[in-house]
Amino acid sequence: QVQLVESGGGLVQAGDSLRLSCAASERTFSSSALAWFRQAPGKDREFVAAISRSGVTTDYADSVKGRFTISRDNAKNTVYLQMNSLKPEDTAVYHCAAKTVSSSDFRNTIATVSNWYNYWGQGTQVTVSS
Repeated sequence: QVQLVESGGGLVQAGDSLRLSCAASERTFSSSALAWFRQAPGKDREFVAAISRSGVTTDYADSVKGRFTISRDNAKNTVYLQMNSLKPEDTAVYHCAAKTVSSSDFRNTIATVSNWYNYWGQGTQVTVSS
């Protein structure tokens, strides 16, 4: 069982930056594809960014391309989301997610759908004021 714990959220102004972190409890972190999703009040959970087990493949939602960067540090069992030029519409609870990818054949695979991932963190609140 992989436990994921997010941190780094907060209240910022439009145009500011934040870096979210998600620490995993297991060594299998290095064999996992990882992603960030977010959910705003009254809205469905939406994909933000993903990174493959290998770290080679990344993908972003159109709404955050050029502003957000996902990265991973396997030595620290941590995935990051660097968020720059934040906008009020980025306000949401941000969740990290993990998918164990046992086969190295799929080391470059990622997904943008939430039901592909089998481990989830509790989330961290990001609020961007205008």
